[in-house]
Amino acid sequence: MKNNKPVSKIKELITFDKHLFFKICLLVVFTAILNISIVWGQLFPTETIAGTFLLIGLLLLILYKDTIRYRPEIKNDYKLILLIGTLLSGNFMIGRSLYYVMEGFTKWLGTVDPSILVYAIPLATGSMLAALLIDIHTAIVFTVITSLIGGLWLGNPLFSIYVFASGLTAAFGVIRCKKRSAIWRASLLVSLVSLFTVLSIALFSGEFLTIDTLRIAGTAFINGILVATLVSALLPLFEYLFKLTTDISLLELLDLNQPLMHELLVEAPGTYHHSIIVGNLAEAAAEAVGVDPLLARVSAYYHDIGKIKKPDYFIENQIVSVSKHENLAPRMSSLILLSHVKEGVELAKIHKLPKVIRDIIQQHHGTSIQTFFYQKAKEQHDDLTPISEEDFRYPGPKPQTRVAALVLMADAVEAASRVLTDITPQRVSILVDRIINHCFIDGQLDNCELTLKDIREIRSTFVYLLTSMYHKRINYPGFEITNEDTHKKPAKASLPE
Repeated sequence: MKNNKPVSKIKELITFDKHLFFKICLLVVFTAILNISIVWGQLFPTETIAGTFLLIGLLLLILYKDTIRYRPEIKNDYKLILLIGTLLSGNFMIGRSLYYVMEGFTKWLGTVDPSILVYAIPLATGSMLAALLIDIHTAIVFTVITSLIGGLWLGNPLFSIYVFASGLTAAFGVIRCKKRSAIWRASLLVSLVSLFTVLSIALFSGEFLTIDTLRIAGTAFINGILVATLVSALLPLFEYLFKLTTDISLLELLDLNQPLMHELLVEAPGTYHHSIIVGNLAEAAAEAVGVDPLLARVSAYYHDIGKIKKPDYFIENQIVSVSKHENLAPRMSSLILLSHVKEGVELAKIHKLPKVIRDIIQQHHGTSIQTFFYQKAKEQHDDLTPISEEDFRYPGPKPQTRVAALVLMADAVEAASRVLTDITPQRVSILVDRIINHCFIDGQLDNCELTLKDIREIRSTFVYLLTSMYHKRINYPGFEITNEDTHKKPAKASLPE
């Protein structure tokens, strides 16, 4: 048998070179775009243009190195690399274009110095978009690089301070952005910080008591308005092009008046109620283990939307005492229940739910087995009809993220808690332990990076919430209902004399 190790080594080297070549190409392209944005319309010698190109390339390399240190997965995530490069280069292209238009307008008027208009250039737009689309750490480093390139453009370190201050304000202003109106509030802060910064720069330069200071203050205040306008216009575009989901989008899906949620309420009210409780459990557990609680709640709301197709076959929606599964073979019943995952994914695509939600819908049962119908099939089968455990398992895949695992466990725990009759903290604790241990032993948590500490926190959260939800109440005098009462006819209302 031949040794294939040298061949595999060469293949790995070739693959690595392809990745490296692609990243170098992206670096050169974005560096060239930024370089053109800076030297556009100005007469620079060739040495200056070449030096600018190398300096910008160095700054982009620093940005990349810092990003992969903080987010190692970016090495193979070309979409994220492309997004950061597009934000940075597009930020300067838009800013440079606006400056070109404003410069021509002031030259036509002939009353305003064009150099004053640089303070109206909304370079904080990129920082705000980076915070909304990626994360705050990337937005901070993005702002530093933007401010340095801005100072390189004008050859003015004071302008770097101005861009840095306005950019950080924009990024931190949307760090807890839950509504699109928050963008305008953050942009108002950008205007105020920009105004304060230019006045400080004017004071530092000894030009505070001049007419130009008022003009600079006005252009700086306009900066925030332009930032809000551009972010409001570009955010949906970037979300669509790069298939990203922001907190703003998730909050819109959290509205229970959404068509899909309303249809779930009408067609499968039991499933609707179950999903709301699963959302409460998943959100609380997500906060306990440090993952996105908003994504956990929204995913839980939509995880069972596939049951809309055949709601009567799921016990939480059955009103009559006779189940529709009574006259079906266990295998057929299993196929009907298994299909709700596939149908849920299809409904999510039709209603254009984000991919992250669709993935959790697909993974919320993992490859777990339908124990009830599997045991029933084993009891009914004969030697001529072999029973395979795989026929009663969900197609999966297993949860790939911690949020997906939380939804899986919250779903199982909430459904199992319905069978408890005498609900006490001890019984709830035993039930939660059994469900989570079963998920762990069955391998459903193998791919989601949950630690044992996380599982302990999740367990405690589930026990506390379920015990609180299903607490006992006292019997209200005069409202006791016995079995005899259920057979009585309703009393007729007497007519007034």
